[in-house]
Amino acid sequence: MRIGVPKEIKTQEFRVGMTPAGVAILTGRGHTVLVEQGAGLGSSIPDDHYIKAGARIVATRDEVWGEADMVVKVKEPIAPEYPLMRKGQILFTYLHLAAAQELGHEMLKRGVDGVAYETIEPTPGDLPLLTPMSAVAGRMAVQAGATYLERERGGKGVLLGGVPGVRRGRVTIIGAGVVGSNAAKIAVGLGANVTVLDVNLKTLAYLDDIYMGRVSTQYSDPMAIERAVLESDLVIGAVLLPGARAPRLVTEAHVKAMEPGSVIVDVSIDQGGCVETARVTYHDKPTYVVHDVIHYGVANMPGAVPRTSTYALTNATMRYAVKLADRGLEGAIKEDHVFESGLNTFRGTVPHKAVAEALGVAHTPYKA
Repeated sequence: MRIGVPKEIKTQEFRVGMTPAGVAILTGRGHTVLVEQGAGLGSSIPDDHYIKAGARIVATRDEVWGEADMVVKVKEPIAPEYPLMRKGQILFTYLHLAAAQELGHEMLKRGVDGVAYETIEPTPGDLPLLTPMSAVAGRMAVQAGATYLERERGGKGVLLGGVPGVRRGRVTIIGAGVVGSNAAKIAVGLGANVTVLDVNLKTLAYLDDIYMGRVSTQYSDPMAIERAVLESDLVIGAVLLPGARAPRLVTEAHVKAMEPGSVIVDVSIDQGGCVETARVTYHDKPTYVVHDVIHYGVANMPGAVPRTSTYALTNATMRYAVKLADRGLEGAIKEDHVFESGLNTFRGTVPHKAVAEALGVAHTPYKA
């Protein structure tokens, strides 16, 4: 199979879809890997490292997309890439079609077979290709929130860890999955007063156990969310429903009632956001203010630490990329049904129920 690795063109996105080690694995199995010139530079990976691993460097993204049977990326294609997609081509990347609906309809129109990292689910709740980037984003969310709480950044001037004699900063994390648990880890490490809300009591019990009372765990219901948000200096949205749009749990009324200079970091923004006032921002202009509350809505947070993120992502994706390359899409599904959960678009249809509902199209289960 011919596998293409284009340079990411989304604003301030410096990750790349494959490391040289990943290239070496695929070329060692007889596949051809085409890497766009300079694709790895943002992650401090020069072209010659790819060449040594067996890749062929091509000058333009048109060549990558034009020759590749499967395109391996990090982020979903954006408008300039739409015309490059073609019928029967496998697109293996983060898609987030519930939020990127224009892309979803383009993929359907063009007959692209989209396998989404974020919906590959070997067992319920297990999202191995989302996990590494969620871990990065969760840790970064606290860093970003702490930064924008500084007065010179427009915040209320609160140090999350406090000092003796002064209360610690109050952090509320909505969602206790990979993002939320990693955010809790960093917030606790900084000495903040941390509250985590979730509907999974087993997860809450686990957090309560490992932090030995240093984290307040609460069942997530509307009253608990409102109370926690209004008492917070920093709110982190970390809610995920695989393939579906994130539920709006923090309302504009909640935001309006928060203290001026508070900060919201909505990590769920790549699935539409769990905060009513949240919208997508970019690393070059990451924040905006609504009702005197700072909002941070960068949808590709791990892109700011591309070296770490690229290697972590390839570690997770390669075993799946190898199966797709060795067997083809239908062969991979036949051998390992986990690929069905990742299949978002197939021959102009949507086999993933939550994605179909988000796109407003018919759900067509995959049939071999």
